Amino acid sequence: MLMSGSLLAVLAILAIVASLLLREYGNATETAVRSANNVVQLIDADVQRNADLYDISLKGMIDAWQQPEVMAISPALRRQVLFDRSTAAPYKGDLVMLDENGAIVADSTSVDPRPDNFSDRASFQFHRSNASLGLKVDGPFKSRWGFKDWCISFSRRIPSPDGQFVGVASASMRLSYFNHLFRGLDVGRSGTINLINAEGILLARQPEGANAKFIGRDFSQQPNFQRILKEINGSFSAVSDFDNERRLYTFSRVGDLPLIVVVAQSRDEVYAVWKRNALLVAGATGLLCLGILWLSSLLGRQLRLRRRAERELAKLASTDGLTGLANRRQLDQALAHEWSRSLRNGQPLSLLMIDVDHFKAFNDRHGHHGGDDALRDVARTLSATTRRPGDLAARYGGEEFMVVLPQTPLEGAAQIAEKIRSAIEALAPHGEDTQPTTVSIGVATRTPNAHATLAMLLADADKALYEAKRLGRNRVALPATPDLSAT
Repeated sequence: MLMSGSLLAVLAILAIVASLLLREYGNATETAVRSANNVVQLIDADVQRNADLYDISLKGMIDAWQQPEVMAISPALRRQVLFDRSTAAPYKGDLVMLDENGAIVADSTSVDPRPDNFSDRASFQFHRSNASLGLKVDGPFKSRWGFKDWCISFSRRIPSPDGQFVGVASASMRLSYFNHLFRGLDVGRSGTINLINAEGILLARQPEGANAKFIGRDFSQQPNFQRILKEINGSFSAVSDFDNERRLYTFSRVGDLPLIVVVAQSRDEVYAVWKRNALLVAGATGLLCLGILWLSSLLGRQLRLRRRAERELAKLASTDGLTGLANRRQLDQALAHEWSRSLRNGQPLSLLMIDVDHFKAFNDRHGHHGGDDALRDVARTLSATTRRPGDLAARYGGEEFMVVLPQTPLEGAAQIAEKIRSAIEALAPHGEDTQPTTVSIGVATRTPNAHATLAMLLADADKALYEAKRLGRNRVALPATPDLSAT
């Protein structure tokens, strides 16, 4: 029971600690997602603000281009009118006006438009074939003029008064803007910040360095991107498509733009503190549980030793030290118990009172050591011939013994007594004696009732023993009856 209770206590402790660790694990996840969401929202707000600035510039360019007065002024002045609102946009690239064939008709980089044609751009082809006047984001692509950075473009269709396609207003943004923006944000030593367009093209990634090779690559067929595109906003844990490391992804679409910001945090960093604390707690809990089990084992061992000692003491208190039979104390308890039980069930109780014949003379011849050996031989014979459950052989005192036979009638008790007598007589003589050791046995039986007492049964057995001695010893006798055995 002690070990079972200790095991239950240990299991309860382990269950409590496990539930606490699971809760802390969830808290670590929530903290990481909340931190990543803050980063994503900050990026969303900044990118949306700059996209709005570019869109304002494009709308201003289109409005001015559609004014006849603007087309009538000098090229230098027309350039200032067309592109004045674009100067506020950070990391701006080229801003151009394209005609219906993709040729540059107005250029933010020079008064005289560059001799270039952008009809091969996907954004130009989209506007030419699509009547939508909404903002179109395209890229990434490398700039053909000046700086050779990766860029994305914001563009709008220029319609004629009757809605026909007459050109495109386009503004490019250098992706170094995103790198500069991402660089100031902390997502862990192994974390990354990514900007992907709705087609699955990677536009920017921080940190730079080895990640630069992924810019412009199409990840639209990767499971992670497909899930991001499907859910638009949220977080999940998965293996990275870049380095096969398990990461915690938090992502969000930038307003109405076809841009998605993805923060990928290393799970090892996210749960580093939790793992350290979990190891400490698990170690301390393990030591505590082992200590409980060890102490319980020691206590159980001590209790077992104590119980064993108590049993030994009880055995010593109820066992005769010389013969190993029950002593007088146990005999008295057994007699009282069996008498009460016989009184309840109405069964007879028989008693054999046994005395070793001529034991004083035997003791004088062989000494006390020889006498002790003889008593032990008699005791072993009694134990061997009284094997029924409930039967009890005891040393009554000196060379006298007693056998309690519950639920045994007089005839059966007399048969057992004769069996004992003959078995003892068959023992080998001691020393130089030629005569065997013999015993006289008195048999008494009583069925307990209101007129019969235990004292009467003891008196009957004593009278029967006296009768056996009077008739010459080495025999079985009943009180006031003839001899029942031949010598």
